[in-house]
Amino acid sequence: MTGQTHIVTGVINSGDRKMLEIKNISKHFGGVKALQDVSLTLNEGEFLGLIGPNGSGKTTLFNVISGMYKPTSGSIIFNNQRLTGLTSDKVCHAGIARTFQIPKPIMDISVLENVMLGLIFGKDGSSHHSKLKETQEEALKLMEFVELDVDPYAYPSELTAGDLRRLELVKAIATHPKILLADEVLSGLNHDELEGAAKVLQKVRNDKKIAIVWVEHIMGVLMGLVDRVVVLNYGKLIADGTPAEISTNQEVIDAYLGE
Repeated sequence: MTGQTHIVTGVINSGDRKMLEIKNISKHFGGVKALQDVSLTLNEGEFLGLIGPNGSGKTTLFNVISGMYKPTSGSIIFNNQRLTGLTSDKVCHAGIARTFQIPKPIMDISVLENVMLGLIFGKDGSSHHSKLKETQEEALKLMEFVELDVDPYAYPSELTAGDLRRLELVKAIATHPKILLADEVLSGLNHDELEGAAKVLQKVRNDKKIAIVWVEHIMGVLMGLVDRVVVLNYGKLIADGTPAEISTNQEVIDAYLGE
């Protein structure tokens, strides 16, 4: 396995109520079958790891769930609501937010304003966030929650790689999601940043009661945090089980983990 950092969990137990059901999802790009008949579930409060080799379909699955891509076939059900084919804004308003492998802040506004936009958008522009001061105060509290300790009036171009990833995370949770799709939030971080970011994800799950699907390649961290792991390879789901089960699954070892 890659990665040597280990986090002590102490996480809450996930519930057994299904929040998200991915049923037989396929996504084809011409002759390329990026996803092939993928089915999985996410329970209320669950922390789910999604792993697999580069090109296995992990980010494509996030793009399908979040409404960036329409699936070729299959369905997505979230809290008994069919999301299949909905646009990204409607998926977000339904309660699913996501981060990107490469952070995507709005570069010509401040860090604080980026977070405020998440708050306003998450409430669909409702009067709940109609007062500027209240929105600013909530944005500052969220920055503190994810330990984004920077000048709130700085621009994203002034942030380190680690701080940009925290900004990406806080923008997503500012929309008040029920599910967070976290795409490689530890990528490119040094040891201290990596451990801190992993603990923040743990806080998001435990304190905010947000279910998380986490794509990550740093197995030493992921396996110590998640409740369950699903594995993709060549667009197909090849395993679904606890971290202990996945780490000893020979098909997963051959396809991804290595001895």
